[in-house]
Formats: sequence, C-alpha cells, structure tokens
Amino acid sequence: MSIERAIMAFAGMMILLSLALTMWVNHNFVWLTAFIGANLTQSAYTGFCPAAMVLRKLGFKSEAQLASNK
Repeated sequence: MSIERAIMAFAGMMILLSLALTMWVNHNFVWLTAFIGANLTQSAYTGFCPAAMVLRKLGFKSEAQLASNK
C-alpha cells in the first residue's frame, strides 16, 4: 500500500472514530473531527503531512516509488 492510500485510509478511520466518540462519549470530540479536516486542508496546500512522515519511517513508499520499482 502506498503512503497516499494509507493516509486516506487513516484519515477516514480517524474521522469515523471521532464521529463515534462525539455521538457516544462526549460532544467535544467534534473538535477532533475539525482538527482532522484542518490538517487535511493544510496538507493539500502546503504538502506537509505529519502522518506521511510517520508512514515513511514505517517503510511505506509513495505511488511514484512503487511505480518505478516495477
């Protein structure tokens, strides 16, 4: 799995988790959802994504790196 796909999967899981926590635990978990959205927005404009840095250290490769290995 590429970094790009892993980030989309991670962001989707975090949004679903934060929505569940908002519904069943405390309404203030909605701020986690807002933080995730803000992080996705800023990474689209700046290219800086902390999750990508962590995934890269875990051994994930980008789509371009995977394509060049074929």
